[in-house]
Amino acid sequence: QDHKIWAVLNGVRNFGVHTEIIELSCMDKDTTNSMVSDVLCLSPRLTRPLSDILFHKTKGNPLFFCQIMSSWSKDGLLKLSLHRHRWEWEEERIQSTELPENVAMFFTGTIRNLPNEVQSALCILSCFGATSTVKLIKSLEQAINTPLFQPLDKAVFEGLLIKHDEKYSFVHDHVQSAAYNLMKPEERCLYHFQYGLALCSGSMFSQDDDAIFTAVGQINRGGPSAVSNPAQGATIANLNLLAGKRAVGMSDFKSAFTFFDHGISFLRKNHWKEHYDLSLELFDYAAKCSFFIGDNINLKILSEQILTYARSFHDKLNVMYITVSALSFAAKLPESIEKGTWILSQLGEDIPVSSLDSDIQMHVVQTRLMLNQFQDSDLLNYEVMTDRSKMMAMRFLAMLETSFMMAKPSSQAFVTIKMVQLSISHGMSRISPVGFAHFGSLLGTLGNILEGYRYVKLAKQLLGRIAGSNEVAGEVLKVSTNVVCFVEPAQSTIEFFKEGFNLSMASGDLITAMECSIYYSTSTFW
Repeated sequence: QDHKIWAVLNGVRNFGVHTEIIELSCMDKDTTNSMVSDVLCLSPRLTRPLSDILFHKTKGNPLFFCQIMSSWSKDGLLKLSLHRHRWEWEEERIQSTELPENVAMFFTGTIRNLPNEVQSALCILSCFGATSTVKLIKSLEQAINTPLFQPLDKAVFEGLLIKHDEKYSFVHDHVQSAAYNLMKPEERCLYHFQYGLALCSGSMFSQDDDAIFTAVGQINRGGPSAVSNPAQGATIANLNLLAGKRAVGMSDFKSAFTFFDHGISFLRKNHWKEHYDLSLELFDYAAKCSFFIGDNINLKILSEQILTYARSFHDKLNVMYITVSALSFAAKLPESIEKGTWILSQLGEDIPVSSLDSDIQMHVVQTRLMLNQFQDSDLLNYEVMTDRSKMMAMRFLAMLETSFMMAKPSSQAFVTIKMVQLSISHGMSRISPVGFAHFGSLLGTLGNILEGYRYVKLAKQLLGRIAGSNEVAGEVLKVSTNVVCFVEPAQSTIEFFKEGFNLSMASGDLITAMECSIYYSTSTFW
């Protein structure tokens, strides 16, 4: 009734002109094929596959023939071959194309005429977006104990869905919206919540990250208002924590932050008392992700919560590390150094304030004497650091290297030396390769190129031996080139920068990745 033709007819009737409406039924497959054959000037035998697709998408409605075929031609799916002197088309791509908007609107009206089980299946499918995999539907079918494939195949036959490459897709967003609107608005969150919980029972024990993200995402769309049992909130928060960790492992920090943020929203009012460990871990991870995605407002809010409710100094260290890092990246280097050195002092590690060359030389000599007691093989198989305070001190020292280099270059050597000495006295940590790489670079600056080369090679070898050290691999490889280029052919540094870029991107260290990319481009050019 919204079509322009009805307005024309009503206008004609207003002038007293008699009109008569003749209802025409849709064309069958053979008639559709005859029309396509005439349009393309090909025999009906050749056009049959194309006309079958056209009939499936339009249900024989001639009003949409011209529009759909024109859209196929415009998109390059139906084109004239100058070589073969005939029209050609790509059946698979045409089969998977969406319908034009007005054609989709025509089909939305047919949904309510379908059997109840088909409407229900379409409604369930619409909760998961425009496209769902066969694997997901199979898991959902088992989880909610409701047959889905047979009704969905019926919807495919009716032209509402496309089945292609092990996926079911709505032919258009309007069709999905129409199916989604079959649910009452006030019940939608409950359905999302129910489907998410049902999927979690199976997906949590698998290694399928997509299944976990889908399940927890559905729960989050339901929201805290869908929780009926107060104790269930902690369970949902734990599920979000698990999903967020999986996303962090994929360096998808934006999605990870969304999971952690939702997890926090499911916690009860007194969660810091009732679920302290869970709360601390969620807030720590959320603060870390907000730092990586540059959300300083949420970083400040989350940091204040942790600093207020954390029960010990050690529980505050992770967010303190993130806060000091944020100051460094914001170019507030003096403040970053001041806070970082204060935290190190609380951990029992003081950095000398002297900038005299004689003091630096003395500390370098002491460190070299410590290292001369060991062969490279001894250091590669050295004991692992287990003291939490010293491990955190190593993280802060590695982070302060850049701040000291830019704001207090005369004191940077003390930061480097402290990392090496801690590694020798308390064992190797995942940060130790950074210390040895900077120490090798320091020795090279002082003129001991070959000895410096020994330690940057050692740093690179340590990367493969210490668990978690790949997170700092980009920094190690970048620093190592300061010495490597004086011993090996200069071209060899190109591979260092390339590998450093890839490893930094994988660990989410975007700053080091950017530096390696710049150095790689420059070195390759020259």
